[in-house]
Amino acid sequence: MIGKAMMTIAAALALAAPAPARDKPANATLSLTRLDCGTVRVNRLNAFSDTAAYPGQSRDLTVGCYLIRHGDQLMLWDLGLPTALKDAAFSADGDMSATVRKSLVEQLAELGIRPDDIDVVGVSHFHFDHIGQLPDFPAAKLYIGKRDWDLLTQSEPPAFLDPKPFARWISGGGTVEPVARDKDIFGDGRVVMLDMPGHTPGHHVLLVRLANMGSVLLSGDQAYFQENYDGNGVPEFNTDRAQTLASFDRFKALANNLGATVIIQHEPRDVAKLPAFPKAAE
Repeated sequence: MIGKAMMTIAAALALAAPAPARDKPANATLSLTRLDCGTVRVNRLNAFSDTAAYPGQSRDLTVGCYLIRHGDQLMLWDLGLPTALKDAAFSADGDMSATVRKSLVEQLAELGIRPDDIDVVGVSHFHFDHIGQLPDFPAAKLYIGKRDWDLLTQSEPPAFLDPKPFARWISGGGTVEPVARDKDIFGDGRVVMLDMPGHTPGHHVLLVRLANMGSVLLSGDQAYFQENYDGNGVPEFNTDRAQTLASFDRFKALANNLGATVIIQHEPRDVAKLPAFPKAAE
């Protein structure tokens, strides 16, 4: 009797349950273009290791931003250094300096794109070299990790945070979607923000699945350069060591399982993995 009742309940539930969601057709064209958002000279590379892995070393790092075309939708991933650095280089106590050669607005103009044409902006995290030109795209919908957003929107944000680039979205003048876990940006599984906390509480990376090139993983600041990536290096300023290492595990497993091209966004050697501007990877 109990068995028959259970079967009846199971059958009823099966009839009542919605049909499994089918993947949306991947008809929209998709491309990825690398943009130049500046250069950072690091004079104390040991700041990028809490195990003192780089004593006495210095290095030049790139600042990469990315344009994603998804059908008729345009997205920017990370917004680079502020354009004010075109006129005056930034210096932080001799540990690092930063410069910008050409703004995002100028580079997009070469592609026939105006700031108001950008539909979506996504930021990997809230550090200044990833959000500097965000105010130049006020019409775009902003995606940012929820835990980063929560810090930015506190009544008194931490002293190390500068919420000014986010002012339009914080005030409600722009549309924002805080991303708590992973986020499929266009709903077809081909452009996905992936939750990789540790560098900051809400840090994310971006997966882009291109038709010809295959999967591409844009690192945010999961790693800064190849040796840092290979050794699962944790910068001394990361917010959570255990989360950083767990995110490395997830990132590398995804890269392996998807056969993805890994783009370490600050690694000059990775620039050549994508076509030179203005060409795009497809």
